Parts: sequence; C-alpha cells; structure tokens
Amino acid sequence: MSTLLLIDGSSYLFRAFHALPPLTNREGEPTGALFGVFNMLRKHLADRPDHVAVVFDASGPTFREELDPQYKANRPPMPDDLRVQIEPLHALVRALGLPLLRIEGVEADDVIGTLARQGAAAGLQVTISTSDKDFAQLVDDRIGLVNTMSGSALDRDGVIGKFGVPPERIIDYLALMGDSIDNVPGVEKCGPKTAAKWLAEFGSLDAIMAAADTFKGKLGENLRTALPRLPLNRELVTIRTDVPLELGPGQLRPGEPDREALRQIYTRYGFTAALRELDGGGAVSETAGAPAATGAAAVPTPAGDSIERHYDLVLDEATWAGWLQRLRDADCFAFDTETTGLDPQRATLVGLSLAVAPGIACYVPLAHDGPGVAPQLPAAKVLADLAPLLADPMKKRVAQNGKYDLHILRRAGIEVADVTFDTMLESYVFNATATRHDMDSLAARYLGVTTIKYDDVTGKGSKRIGFSQVDLGTATRYAAEDADVTLRLHQVLWPLLQDEPGPRDVFTRIEMPLVPVLGRVEANGVLIDRDMLVEQGRHLRQRMLELEQQAHAMAGRAFSLDSPKQLQAILYQELGLPVAFKTATGQPSTNEEALDALADQHPLPRVILDYRSLAKLVSTYTDKLIEQINPDTGRVHTCYHQAVAATGRLSSSDPNLQNIPVRSEEGRRIRQAFIAPPGWKILAADYSQIELRIMAHLSDDEGLLAAFRSGLDIHRATAAEVLGKPLDEVSANERRAAKAVNFGLIYGMGAFGLARQLGIDRGEAQHYIDRYFARYPGVRAFMESTREQARERGHVETVFGRRLYLNDIRARNANLRQAAERAAINAPMQGTAADIIKRAMIDLDACVRRREFPAKMIMQVHDELVFEVREDALEEARALITERMCAAAELKIPLVVDAGIGDNWDQAH
Repeated sequence: MSTLLLIDGSSYLFRAFHALPPLTNREGEPTGALFGVFNMLRKHLADRPDHVAVVFDASGPTFREELDPQYKANRPPMPDDLRVQIEPLHALVRALGLPLLRIEGVEADDVIGTLARQGAAAGLQVTISTSDKDFAQLVDDRIGLVNTMSGSALDRDGVIGKFGVPPERIIDYLALMGDSIDNVPGVEKCGPKTAAKWLAEFGSLDAIMAAADTFKGKLGENLRTALPRLPLNRELVTIRTDVPLELGPGQLRPGEPDREALRQIYTRYGFTAALRELDGGGAVSETAGAPAATGAAAVPTPAGDSIERHYDLVLDEATWAGWLQRLRDADCFAFDTETTGLDPQRATLVGLSLAVAPGIACYVPLAHDGPGVAPQLPAAKVLADLAPLLADPMKKRVAQNGKYDLHILRRAGIEVADVTFDTMLESYVFNATATRHDMDSLAARYLGVTTIKYDDVTGKGSKRIGFSQVDLGTATRYAAEDADVTLRLHQVLWPLLQDEPGPRDVFTRIEMPLVPVLGRVEANGVLIDRDMLVEQGRHLRQRMLELEQQAHAMAGRAFSLDSPKQLQAILYQELGLPVAFKTATGQPSTNEEALDALADQHPLPRVILDYRSLAKLVSTYTDKLIEQINPDTGRVHTCYHQAVAATGRLSSSDPNLQNIPVRSEEGRRIRQAFIAPPGWKILAADYSQIELRIMAHLSDDEGLLAAFRSGLDIHRATAAEVLGKPLDEVSANERRAAKAVNFGLIYGMGAFGLARQLGIDRGEAQHYIDRYFARYPGVRAFMESTREQARERGHVETVFGRRLYLNDIRARNANLRQAAERAAINAPMQGTAADIIKRAMIDLDACVRRREFPAKMIMQVHDELVFEVREDALEEARALITERMCAAAELKIPLVVDAGIGDNWDQAH
C-alpha cells in the first residue's frame, strides 16, 4: 500500500526548541531547533515514504481568530532565538527535496487534516507525524499518528488507551476540557478523566449539554455556566478537512535533494557529520553532527550499520560446541540474558546471547515455551559449560547494565567472576550528560545503528507476550543483536576512555569494581516489619485526615487538597495571597516552592505542604513497601543505579531509599520498619559533614582547615569567625545562619535564597555572605577559579578524576549559564563525596568477604552505609567499618564517621 507522510513542522519546531540545549554555530547563531527538526526529518526519510509534505503555519490570522478574537491571545511572543531559525529550516526542507506547505488563513493542522482525509479516500496509508494531541480526532483504519520525539505511535486502540475515548469523540473531549495553551476555556474543573467519564456515560457533547440540568454539585454548576461557550469550543478544536488546496496527496512526492544548497546549510550551521555524509563519508546517526555544545566530549562520527551480521540460533550440541570453542579462543566476549521480567530478584532466565566479534553473535534459547517451539538445549548443561568461562579471571567479559545479568545468572546457579567492561558505565563515565546510557541510545549515538526494540518483538499493552513466547527466529535477531551491539559499543567507548586518564581511573577503580558489590547489597536486601508498616499507614492516614479538616477550617469551606485548581482558587482568589510563581501556562503555581514562599503569610500553605508530605510517605512507602516485600525472603531488595546522577551519586528505586525523610517524626517511623533479624543488629555509619570537609580540602582555606583540624563544631566556628565573637557566645540562631551559609554555598545559594531560609531581608543576608568570604578568602578564590576553569575547559573534575561536562557554561541565556556555574562549584564536592563512599563500599565488601566477617552491607543512602551485624561482633564491626570508611580518601583534614547501632534503622541513628 502506498504511503503518505504528513509532517507537522510547526509542532516539531517548538518542541525541538524547548527540548534541546541552546546549540549555536561558530558565529553564535542559534541552531538547536533547526537541528532537532533535521534529525526528525532524517528519521522519516529513512522510511522512504511514497508521498510526503512538511506543513508549517503561515503568518497572519486564521478563521479561528475571526470566530473568537481571544483564540491564542495569551500566547507569549515567539523567542528571537526561535524566530531566526524558521527561514533556515524552510530552506533546509526544500533543499532535502521535500514539499513544503504554508496556507494563509488556516493552521497547519487544517492543511494536514485535509490532506489526510484526501489521502485515505484515495487508498493511501496515512501517517501524521506530530506531537499535537488534537490530531487524535483524525485517526481511523487508514490514518495513524507518530511522534518521533517521544517514539510513540497511535492507532484507534492507542487513542482509546491514551485518552479514554475513541477518535470520533476527541472533538467533544477537547471542547469539554478546553485548551489553556490556545486560550480555549472549557468547563471549569473538567479534566481528562471527567471528560472521558461524561462521554462514556452520555455518548456525545450534545447529549451532555442536553442533560446538563441533571448534573449535581459544583461540576454541574460549572457545566451549566459553560453551556453557551461549548459550541464555539467544538468549532475551534475541530480540525478542518475541506481546505482548498492546489496540490493533492498524489502530487506530494519527495524530489531529489539539492546537494549544493544542503552543503551551504550544513556548513553554515555546523552539521559536520551530515556534511561528511553528503560528501560520501557514510551514514550518520540521528545524533551525530550536532553543533557541539560547549564543553562536550569529542566522539568519532559513527559510520552506520555497515557490518555484515551472522547470528546463529543454537539448538543442538554441535552448534553449541562450536560456540564454546569461539568463546575459549576469544580474548573478549559480550553476553546478555533474556528473562521473564525486569525485577532481577524474581525474573528467571529464558535465554542467553553471546558475541565474539562485530557481527558474529548467537542466541541460546533455554526456556522458550511458545506454540510449536523447537526443542532446546538443557539449561543446566549450557550453564555448566559456560560457568568456567564466566569465572575465568583471564577472560574479558562485556555487558550492558551487567549488574542485572549477574543477578539472573547468580539465581540460576552461576557465579560470574566479574564484568570487565560495562558499556553503560563506559558511556556514563566518559560523559554523564551527553546522552541516555541505555543500549538503544548508545547504539544510535556511537554506532549509527537503530536497534530492534523490545516492544517490536513482544508487542505492547494488552497484546504483549512474554519473551518466552517469542518465536525463535525473531528472538535470535533481537537477542543476538543485543550482544553484538554491546561488544561493538565497547570497541568504540573503551578507546575513548583510555585517552582520558582521570575518567579511565574512575571507571576501572571505582565504577566497575562497584558493580558486583552493589549486586550483593541488592541481593542481601533489608528485612521489613510488615505489621509495623500497616500500623504506620493507619497513623499517617489519620494524621492526613486531621490536616484536611484543619485546611477546610482555614479556608472556610471544604475542598480537595489534592486538586491544584481548587487550591489555586482558595489561595489566590478567595484568600488573595500574592502570586510568587507561575506554571508554564502562566497560571498561579501551587507547587512546593510556591507554597513554601507563602507559608509565612498564611497558615494554610504549610498545612498543605505537611499533608502532601504525609501523602507521599503513604503512597511511596507505607503502602508501596508492603507490595515490594519479596515473598521468598521477607525483604525489600532495592535497585541501585550508577548511571543516573551526573555527579556520580547513586540513586535507588523500588523503593527509593534516598527520599525517606530523616528529620520528621513520620520519616523516622518508616525507618523503624527496617529491622534486623533475631540475633543481629542494624549498624548505620554516616560520614560527618563530608561535603564541607571536601570544600575545605579543595579551597585550601586556612580558616576552614583549622576549624576541622581542631575538631570544632564547624557551624559554630564559622559563626564565631564571621561575627567576630568567642565560640561560647554564639547563639543557636547565629549557628543556624552559619550552617545555612556553609551548606548553601556548596549548592550556589545567593543572598535571596539565604534571606528566605533565615527569614531576614536580602541586604542583611548579603552582608553576612560578604563577611563570610572576608573571613574565608580561600573559599571565594576556589569558587571563582572553578568557574573560570569550567568556562575554559567546559568541564570540572572530582578529586579522583570524575568529569562533569557543563554544556551551558557559556550559554547566552543568563539563567542557563548561572545554573551551569552553580553546578561547576557543587559537582567537585558532591562528586568527590560520591567517589569516597563508593571506594569505601568496595573496600569494606572485600574486607568482610576476605575475613568471612558476620556482617552484611544492606543499604547505601546519601553519605551513609547500613549493615546487618551479628550481635557478638558489634564492636569489632563498628571499629572495622569506621576505620575503612575514614581511610577511603586522604584529604588535608581527616574524614569523620559516626556509627550507631539499634534493632532498626531509626535506632541506629
């Protein structure tokens, strides 16, 4: 069937401008939106559509402004940096040989809608490429939607799944909700769920309007108030499909590219890889050739997927014997597991893939059970044959996110000595912020390869099947590609790391040795008192109910504390509180920052904040933790992520241990449910003020160094220095101010932030900061030199060589540039702290295993390590753990570790 591709150029132009960093060419001309749309166009051209058009909005008013003069009246003017990219983009589209349409008096949506209906009527299969939800009204058996920026596609079932209504009801759905971006007011407080519910019950907007008198409560009043407006809304949100056009779908054929025009555009705007491809240098990936953001690490241009592939399906012993010999002969091989799920503590092995050279890979199915599946080799035999190769310390093994595979193999009875190279971590250490570090993203960036996606082989939603049900041919193409691409990524990434001594050492001495350590911590898990969590959940819900009643009393009426719209009306309309922050659409904000700013003007915002804090504890911990208890172990097994935080900090999920409040009574109650088994205790060891100690080390400020060497209370000592008074005369409030400055400077806090935190005026806060720098001149010098080095090099480093690239350090946008400067100061301290605790984990894990010590590392949270220790070894364990943690780094001042012991995590603090 012939295809028609209709590209919503205006939609993608705005999305690309806001999604990508402010890239520029050598002359400083903005290029981010241009490059983003260029990549989207390249993706579509690779699919070779039979008919295609790129449609943009024309300048000037449309018929919708005639219907409603307020239509889009609240939109801010187009940013200058975006405006100057429109004409170059039009020129680029034409140079690529693509028909470009701009029709006055109508929007691009209407042109696309008309062509889509005409194309479908002519028997074409139509795809609309857009990020605009309004196009869902056009979807039918011949018209579908795709969004290349999000990777999503919608057919009729997809529309129903996403919006809760079929395509033919989308117009009514949009009319009810309205559209704040286009200034189309809907029924007040009628959101997506309400609109879908009404349409499911009544069938259409007309039926809802006819039954408006039967609707109860405030929503019913709002509906009746909106009745005169709804017919106009319906007309405004309806995409026209009858626009008179000079060209029909059959005339919209891609032409030959204008190579000379493309060469001029690529040269001017810095699309170096695209220019190389134009001149015969091979294909490039979707991310190659981007105008380099300041400070970005240099990477080679990928050559595309030109390697011939030979993927074997291993079903018999002879083929398996041949692969075993290949593995024995190979200096380095890649491996990957296919499983029944994502939870490494519960998923089971379905098959293994292996690669020994680029394009040479195999898949060994072990537990496929789909209809008519061929007999497979016994899993026990395959794993027994592999065990010596996975345990051989002389073999180099490569994986992508290898910690997951280690878990799966361990649970299958195979202990892997280690993973020598993890491509996810190679990418992360080389440049933490350059791209996502999943295999698909890395393959596109470094190899120019578009990989087969999991959804491509298993399906989506209700139609998804387990991997064990995938036919063996498809499974081989998918799984063997994973191992092949992993090996090829290593062959690109490892040479890049070898050229950078600092990052190379971070990779080989910190991140890779940490992989099996984290695997053991996750496997150990932490014991949970289920009954205590149930009781804590009951207590928190009771407290939430009390806060809700307080809020209603303060507001003078009942309202939903979970509704931003209702809260907005209470705070800003009925109570008349000032608007300090606004949402992206210009509405008064009710987020945490906004409520915190209002907390000193009325008691209600503080009550709302307290309510939200408790609601988060209930949903994230008391309820969720119970679900996450492993039925086989009675423990919760969190998952630690090494390649997320740019500074090197570990993060965790399922559950997220980093976000349990430590200072609130409710947070401490949650920690009380983390318990030790009989005969054991919890030991928690926490670095004391580690980032301030690193600040003293890096700044070499004599005042800070002297305070730490003397063992003084650093915040009291700071207050005494700044205020010029004896230590014993420093008040609690003065110490609090000093503490705010000490920690605030690490995170780039200025006078405005300090004033808000301490409840003082900005001038007084600035005066305090000025006195601080006068007493600690080394700190000011360190901060200034760090900013300057960041501007010169485009990156900063930790004490151990971890590197953070700062793409916005020379940005013309002041907010972006200042944020990058704050990150430049913070990253060396936070990153060094992350490196130190990782080094301590590696060392302690080795000590405990070597000595067969009766202790288990069970958690890492911020600057804290948590252990289960047998009761008869507590003091020895305390001494060993504090000693090794203090020895994890040699700074100009000693590290200090506080260790506590208890029956549960809270008691151990």
